[in-house]
Amino acid sequence: MARTNPLQFIQQVRSEVAKVIWPTRREVLLTTVMVFIMATVTAIFFALVDLAIRGGLQAVLNMFG
Repeated sequence: MARTNPLQFIQQVRSEVAKVIWPTRREVLLTTVMVFIMATVTAIFFALVDLAIRGGLQAVLNMFG
């Protein structure tokens, strides 16, 4: 592996960072809101599944208890 001196490394890093397409403030806000919405929907879904499984299990256990 070729070794580079620190100055070359910094120049390479700067050139790579210049290639990055940074998201706009609107894109960041939109994706953040979407993540929170999807996390909320997922949490509600799993809470309902948990309630259904718990209710079914309690019904089965009550039949034998």
